[in-house]
Amino acid sequence: MALNKLNYNSLNVTPSANQAIGFDSGADDLETGSGGGAMKFISKSTASSSATIDFTSGIDSTYKEYVFILNSIHPETDAAEFGFQVDTGTNTNYNITCTSTSFKVQQRQDDVVTGIGYETSMDQAQGTALQRLALNPDGSDASDNIAGILRIFNPSSSTFVKHFTGTFQYTYDGDSNEQYSFETFIAGYFNTTTALTRVRFKFESGNIDAGTITLYGIN
Repeated sequence: MALNKLNYNSLNVTPSANQAIGFDSGADDLETGSGGGAMKFISKSTASSSATIDFTSGIDSTYKEYVFILNSIHPETDAAEFGFQVDTGTNTNYNITCTSTSFKVQQRQDDVVTGIGYETSMDQAQGTALQRLALNPDGSDASDNIAGILRIFNPSSSTFVKHFTGTFQYTYDGDSNEQYSFETFIAGYFNTTTALTRVRFKFESGNIDAGTITLYGIN
């Protein structure tokens, strides 16, 4: 079998942002090309005793994937469940039909309570409620908060339902002042072929005391 050699004198590998090196169309030289999707900043919202954090613009057909990064989300109310919902057009009911699944990992600081398992209280089967992302964060301790990433895929499609995935880490103070670490993994879809244009984050009771949510689009 013949050994093909690259012509290194004709390599087109000028550095460029978000580029990768690959073969050219003739498969005999290398050139720079697309290195995959880049995250594009769209907007950022900061909570301060806010009932909700709503994103009502910037979610359109520009990107196929939208990423929400949540930082230091702190509740005003103890044991309040945190979640999100979506809507279409100019609608503000935030009750799109959802089917989802979730599991949770937990670890107590004294290593007595540990585990991983399916979390039935976070799933929906064609439900229209707030989709839970984190369970029972303790609002009485100023150091406790929620952090995580939520992804929504192709929300502007007029053909397909809208998938989402999420991973969230948070803490909780137990009855014996034992600190817990939780991580939840959520996935599902909103059962609509209408374009999604709005996303709302909130606690099931009480306000969002503090925290930021940043929205990015990915090409």
